[in-house]
Amino acid sequence: MRFVIIGSGRVGLRTARVLREEGHDIVLIELDRDRVKQAREMDFDVVEGDGSREEVLLEAGIDEADALGALTADLNVNFAACMIAKHFGCRTVLRVDEDYREEVYQKYAREVDEIVYPERLGAIGAKNALLGGSIRAIADIAQNLQVILVTVTESSPMNGYSIEEVALPAHARILAFGKKDSPMSLPLSDDSLETGDRVAVLADFDVLDDVRQLLVGDEVVTAAGGA
Repeated sequence: MRFVIIGSGRVGLRTARVLREEGHDIVLIELDRDRVKQAREMDFDVVEGDGSREEVLLEAGIDEADALGALTADLNVNFAACMIAKHFGCRTVLRVDEDYREEVYQKYAREVDEIVYPERLGAIGAKNALLGGSIRAIADIAQNLQVILVTVTESSPMNGYSIEEVALPAHARILAFGKKDSPMSLPLSDDSLETGDRVAVLADFDVLDDVRQLLVGDEVVTAAGGA
């Protein structure tokens, strides 16, 4: 998947890093030259410019992106970028600071797909918002390991199968299982997977896409695309 992220500060850069480690294509937009240099030294593709301007977003490939993360500290820049991205069918994620009043939050919440408070969520929360759909990252365990929470969909190839029949990749393990609207618990071999059930999986970054395709199916693509 392809993401455009505006802002290569603490939040933007960490979000870009965890997405890239999972194999996604990332383009950063940054106005500050020192941050541009830092991001390029980390081998990121960076467009130098104002992310609230359409020509800059087009240079970053917004017309081919699945989602845009407007993660700067400037709410006006973030909102303008999201409105432009909407015209190109992108999923839009808007960063706001915690001190904004509720009425301000409601105003912006109606216009974008999701609002994130990085002070609460951190990079994993911002990444979850960008991905959308039936997958949530819970924690990065190590440089190459992550725990994800997957919701089984109707299009899942494993829908109707038991836990014992789920053939995960070699570097992935089911840690917990929960029926729809029920608490999570240790998985039993005869637990059956049905739409809405949740599965917590520990997996190497290299096999995350395989895990998603197995447990979620074709929704992986449609959930993160714009609408």
